[in-house]
Amino acid sequence: MPVTSLALPWWHPAVLIATGFGAGFLPVGPGSWGSLAALLSGWFIAGQGGQIALAGAALIAFAFGWWASTRVVHSSGLADPRFIVIDEIAAQWLVLLAVPLDHRWYAVAFLLFRVFDIVKPWPIRLVERRVAGGLGIMLDDVLAAIYAVVILLIGQEIFHV
Repeated sequence: MPVTSLALPWWHPAVLIATGFGAGFLPVGPGSWGSLAALLSGWFIAGQGGQIALAGAALIAFAFGWWASTRVVHSSGLADPRFIVIDEIAAQWLVLLAVPLDHRWYAVAFLLFRVFDIVKPWPIRLVERRVAGGLGIMLDDVLAAIYAVVILLIGQEIFHV
């Protein structure tokens, strides 16, 4: 079902939030575009307000993302539309909380999160299939973020960062 099947207009707050202000409408790899948007905005948020601001932004994104994703799912009739990327944004910000404000660590955080979000090891795929609606959309990415954070923390311990 194409994006044009949305009953809500593109400028509706739920659509703007769910699509990461349009990043989800990019034709190839919308999840990666959402994560990249999170990387750039996360750099700005953490640089201006520190990790506490980034943590707050992630929590706000999760809450509003749950609401917006639920609205867009009902509007589109799709269980998990590819153009919803607020889940990637909120989860990528969670991963960035585990690394210093350094372009190399941000790149590793981006790659690890994308791998776990795409591969969906247990129990991520199970949650994706069993938890419906906006909450399910948000939760599977939070689980992928947890996997990425664990690997990052192990890597930091190994490399004494």
